Amino acid sequence: MSSSEVNKVFTEEQEALVVKAWAVMKKNSAELGLQFFLKIFEIAPSAKNLFSYLKDSPVPLEQNPKLKPHATTVFVMTCESAVQLRKAGKVTVKESDLKRIGAIHFKTGVVNEHFEVTRFALLETIKEAVPEMWSPEMKNAWGVAYDQLVAAIKFEMKPSST
Repeated sequence: MSSSEVNKVFTEEQEALVVKAWAVMKKNSAELGLQFFLKIFEIAPSAKNLFSYLKDSPVPLEQNPKLKPHATTVFVMTCESAVQLRKAGKVTVKESDLKRIGAIHFKTGVVNEHFEVTRFALLETIKEAVPEMWSPEMKNAWGVAYDQLVAAIKFEMKPSST
């Protein structure tokens, strides 16, 4: 990823679009988080192998007791990070969390393609959640915000120092 991609300016207009969509999605974040992850696994079934609790589980994905809480956490963190991006001027996920997330993604073998699939799944989930608001501008706004979060995670993708 080039530095120009990472440093793309997140405009007021983009912020407004993201805030507007998140205001609608927030109350349904658990369901949307689960849909988001089910989309990831639909596109890339092998991604299940990155999750120890999904790898050999006989339980259908949507019924796995650990998936929904994890999916909700990831979805909310991603959306909150997008909403706060312009005001903060950077990704607002706590550095300790970013280091932990980066280390886990490194250890489990997450690669660029996984981030691409996740980006696509996120945009599709948001598009389905707020179809009447969806536009090329909104897609771009969420894409820029996601790319900045991913850049921050990738920066921390190294072996854990703990």
